[in-house]
Amino acid sequence: MSTIPAAPSETGPEPLDPAGLPTHQPAATELARTAARAAGDLLAPPAPVRLADVVPAPDRVTPDPTADFLLPEDAVILVSPPARDVAEQLADWLRPATGHPLPVGDATPHAEPAGLLVLTLSGAGTAHGADLPGVGELGDEGYHLDVTQDEVRISATTPAGLFHGAQTLRQLLPAPIESATPVAERWAVPGGTIVDRPRFPYRGAMLDVARHFFAVDDVLRVVDHLARYKLNHLHLHLTDDQGWRIAVDSWPRLAEEGGATEVGGGPGGYYTKADYRRIVAYAARRHVTVVPEIDLPGHTNAALVAYPELAPGKIAPPPYTGTEVGFSYVDPADERTYDFVADVIGEVAALTPGPWLHLGGDEAFKVKGATYTGFVERAQGIVRATGKTVVGWHQLAPAAHAEGRVLQWWGTNGDDPETADAVRRGARLILSPGNRVYLDMKYTPDTPIGHDWAGLIDVHRAYDWDPATHLTGVPAEAVLGVEAPLWTESVTTLAEVEFMLFPRLPAIAELGWSPRSAHNWDDFRDRLAGHGPRWTTAGITFHPSPDIPWPAAPTHPTIPTQPTRNTTADTH
Repeated sequence: MSTIPAAPSETGPEPLDPAGLPTHQPAATELARTAARAAGDLLAPPAPVRLADVVPAPDRVTPDPTADFLLPEDAVILVSPPARDVAEQLADWLRPATGHPLPVGDATPHAEPAGLLVLTLSGAGTAHGADLPGVGELGDEGYHLDVTQDEVRISATTPAGLFHGAQTLRQLLPAPIESATPVAERWAVPGGTIVDRPRFPYRGAMLDVARHFFAVDDVLRVVDHLARYKLNHLHLHLTDDQGWRIAVDSWPRLAEEGGATEVGGGPGGYYTKADYRRIVAYAARRHVTVVPEIDLPGHTNAALVAYPELAPGKIAPPPYTGTEVGFSYVDPADERTYDFVADVIGEVAALTPGPWLHLGGDEAFKVKGATYTGFVERAQGIVRATGKTVVGWHQLAPAAHAEGRVLQWWGTNGDDPETADAVRRGARLILSPGNRVYLDMKYTPDTPIGHDWAGLIDVHRAYDWDPATHLTGVPAEAVLGVEAPLWTESVTTLAEVEFMLFPRLPAIAELGWSPRSAHNWDDFRDRLAGHGPRWTTAGITFHPSPDIPWPAAPTHPTIPTQPTRNTTADTH
């Protein structure tokens, strides 16, 4: 185990505890440093960020203006060994801007030096958990954060909870913490206590990599954006008419030929199995679960180009680089189609440690009635046979229920009797109303990219709805969570992805994480405004929405140009 070496003392070496940390006898140099800090605190301004300025809004916040913590140059991070990776990530976030070394060591029950960031895995009744209010009710993702003049302590029952608490700590530091190079700054954290946990277990976003292909590094940056705001699922739309983006060993031409196109005639691309594993592992380290989508039985032109035997007429269609929908489908009457489905689903499921596998199912306009439901029911059975839980767009609703099935509702009218009936038969829902959270919709009529078929979606509209009551006839307990899809017919670069995500993504994250009682537009817009400087410092492109009172922002919604992106698969 790694330990923090003891600092030399003017009176000789300090005794070490069994973990190698100093027992912290008050040497003269330390007493002098403590006195200097106390004198400085009397004159210092309060922390520039308030404890309640977090996005998404925490469950409970108790500020203590007398307890601000100042991160010293010799600060250390201590962590319960099972959650060491969270501490390493926290150190990686804080080192560039502060210039502090921030060594990571193992927390012990012995006396600890001041100037600490402490991350501990606790439970009700454990050494650190018994006296912390709310620890027993944190669940799998909640955390308790306590800031005093001497330390910042984050406790949780799981590493995921510690990770979310670390993201909150990141937001509580001044905005220049996002700098990639050292900044002269007073690194103050506002004093007090936060007890926090999510409202819904599923909080996510979708990236369409089929209409336009995005290289692995672009996807990883999107993962970081989700994790920053405590979203925990990344849905990858991997297949569509314009491109097939995942390698399948048993059907190799799917990626090699089906992956060679995209909207507008670009070169496309696909993820090797190594690429996909890299995305999954990167996301898992940030407590984000990847949900792969293989869209069936429609949206399959790229697959039919590669394997004409799957087409109803057994004739290969031409590659498609437009944006219309609903014209393609695999042959539901041919057993070879189900061999294809089983092979593809089996290989993708084997690559995916998360519990979900998305079947698509939308806009299969040429597969109707019993033919459609029969195909869906067989496909659902194939997914279940892999041990995964079926997710599909709400068009799957008429098919027989499969155990655990989740429907993703993307309608624009909250009255949907067919989906409500599927819920009564056991389905759960992910809410993605097209006129609230579809991030490919324009902000305003003059937004330079995007669509408006579901209406214009400014930040206020993205925020001002309640997932628990949005759909008539669906009880709150049937709602698994929320997801914000970004379709990419008109989105071609990472900068454009970010422009469409920000600032709406944090609004949707708050709906998924924060208690309903915390949803307040005026309060949210003020909290969100402070994130503009953070995004600018971090190099994140965003739309300077007039809904938000930014401290400083461009006056026009422009998107920076980027170099031509790499559309080949990243095989690192």
